[in-house]
Amino acid sequence: MDAIYSSELVAKFVNCLMWDGKKSTSETIFYSAMEKIQERTKDDPLRVFKKAVENTKPLMEVKTRRVGGANYQIPIEVNQDRRASLSIRWLIGFARRRGEKSMSDRLAGELLDAFNGRGAAIKRKEEVHRMAEANRAFAHYRW
Repeated sequence: MDAIYSSELVAKFVNCLMWDGKKSTSETIFYSAMEKIQERTKDDPLRVFKKAVENTKPLMEVKTRRVGGANYQIPIEVNQDRRASLSIRWLIGFARRRGEKSMSDRLAGELLDAFNGRGAAIKRKEEVHRMAEANRAFAHYRW
C-alpha cells in the first residue's frame, strides 16, 4: 500500500518505476505526475491512472512453441497478474522514451495518452493483439 492513495496498484507502479533502490525518488516522480494530471484534466488523478492501466492491459499474447522442428507463435490468454505487470512495464518504458523535459512530465503524458486510448503503450497492446489474432490458426497447439 502506498502512503497517499492506499492502493496496491500505485505501490506496484512506484516499485517498478524505481531505479537503484531509490524509492523516494520514484515516489516523487509519480506523485508530481499525478499532480500534473490533476491540473490538466481537473479530474481525480487516481481514476485517470487506474483507467490508463486498464486500457493498456492485454487480453491475449503469443508464446513460441516448438512442434516437430518448426516454431509456432501460439496465442494464449494472459492471466490477471501478468496483464497488470505488462501494462505497468509498457507505461513506464514508453514514458521513459518520450521527449518531455522531466520524467514526471513524461509519465503524466503517457498516462493521459493511455487514458484517452492513444499513445505508445496502447499501440503495443494492439500490436500484441494483432499478433495473437494473426496466429489464431495455431491455437490448437496450446498445452
